[in-house]
Amino acid sequence: MRLAATALLVLMAGVFVASLRWPDVHPAMPWVQAFAEAAMVGGLADWFAVTALFRHPLGLPIPHTAIIPANKDRIGDSLAAFLKDNFLTPVVVARRLEDVDLAAAAARWLQAERSGAASSSGKRGLGPLLARIIEALDQPAIGDLVRTAATERLRAMALSPVVADAVDATLAKRRHEPLVDAAVNWGLRTLDDQQSSIRAIVSDQTNWLLRLVNVDDRVSSSLIKGLRKLLWEISQDPHHPLRDKLETALATWAFDLRHFPETQAPVEAFKTDLIANPALGQWLNGLWDSARTAMATKLASGSISPGSQLSAALKALGERLEADAPLRAAINLHTRRIAVGLVRDYGDEIVRMVSDTVRSWDARTVTEKLETAVGRDLQFIRINGTLIGGLIGLAIHAIAVLA
Repeated sequence: MRLAATALLVLMAGVFVASLRWPDVHPAMPWVQAFAEAAMVGGLADWFAVTALFRHPLGLPIPHTAIIPANKDRIGDSLAAFLKDNFLTPVVVARRLEDVDLAAAAARWLQAERSGAASSSGKRGLGPLLARIIEALDQPAIGDLVRTAATERLRAMALSPVVADAVDATLAKRRHEPLVDAAVNWGLRTLDDQQSSIRAIVSDQTNWLLRLVNVDDRVSSSLIKGLRKLLWEISQDPHHPLRDKLETALATWAFDLRHFPETQAPVEAFKTDLIANPALGQWLNGLWDSARTAMATKLASGSISPGSQLSAALKALGERLEADAPLRAAINLHTRRIAVGLVRDYGDEIVRMVSDTVRSWDARTVTEKLETAVGRDLQFIRINGTLIGGLIGLAIHAIAVLA
């Protein structure tokens, strides 16, 4: 653009010289001369003005030239003050973030299907940002939200059908048999260990006259022997009638849990007591802390493999965020507070860094950066000055001719 502007100025100079050399070659030559002369003046004036911003024209130390290099420190201070007054104030940041729904953006990102490449790019994108937001959130407040949401879901959920389904699934897959076997083996061991206690109980319940003929000892031995035989038969026979009766009783209980309120009441009462137990709240808090730490670590590292449990958990979290407006509002509120707090605590340091950075640049660096940023427009100023100067020259010539 600088070459184009200079070429146009040289062209006007050439036309002006030609109009002086051959003034009578055409009746319109005086008009051409007027245009070229004024265009040269306008182009030279704008060249001087543009050059004076960044350096001394022709290297001459003309006063009030090389304006930007001479005032770079003041420019840096003004830029820093402008940045502080218009951008880095808590009020401005809070106002700008009022309409920014970061939680919704995070929800969409969490729900998006991530291929391996997308997961890798997340390391340089939103993932580390979300990790920092998760780590910086008001953890007690978010933990209370998570705990409240979980307990509300538990309170709204009917526990009896869930227990009934679990019992039916256990019976269908014969998963109760190891428990029955363990209970029978425990009964056998306990029977052997507690023989003396059983004999003492039988003896206490036996008349003194019968004790004289050792009836209590024979009854105790028969009782222990009979119980041991029964337990042994149950342990050896997978189709023992008592096993069948236990399975029937469990299936009946599962049926009653689905259909009879009097059977459901104890289970639902247990659920209510469980929700009211402080230990459940502590467990939910610990669960949230563990999940938050693991999630933040994975997000920060960008190592979220597609199809992994974490990827599924992030998608579920995104769906919950999208559906839960109060949770999104709380996250946005805490995010705004974090941003405002950062500006309040570090705004002056950021502004000082800008000012000190500009001060540390030498004059040539400042000139190159600014001239590169606005250079094309400055050269258009020269081109426009050349053309508009020529038009003004034509207008002046026309006035002189008509007068």
